Amino acid sequence: MPPAPPPASRPQHWLWPLLLLLGSITLAIAWLMIALATGSQAGWMAIAAAAEAAWMLRLGTLAGGRTRIAVAMLATLLIALAANWGIAAAYIGGPMGLAPWESALRLGPHLAWTLIGLANGTAEILWLLAGLAVAWWLAR
Repeated sequence: MPPAPPPASRPQHWLWPLLLLLGSITLAIAWLMIALATGSQAGWMAIAAAAEAAWMLRLGTLAGGRTRIAVAMLATLLIALAANWGIAAAYIGGPMGLAPWESALRLGPHLAWTLIGLANGTAEILWLLAGLAVAWWLAR
């Protein structure tokens, strides 16, 4: 009689937070660098943030459904917030001789909100909304 096949391996569901965190940090830094290099807010990076979040959640084997959609959309928002915070910090801290990460730690929420509001227009808001739609669609 042939030996019984080994039991099917279970997917590892603990991996998705680590993958999402690593991908989100990487994409927020890339967004910051592109924005500083181009001199614009690079709002189109919200699409990349949404795709990255959905991909990392799938790669980390988070089950599809409402949870994955909500996490992907929240990650997209947080990546956009982190990138915009970094952009504001770079522009305010650069003339003072501070690196973006040094300035980001000293930038208060009220000043950051004011700078982000002044720098982002209708186009960036539309890009963010499109990014949220892409996150919803890809994370289903």
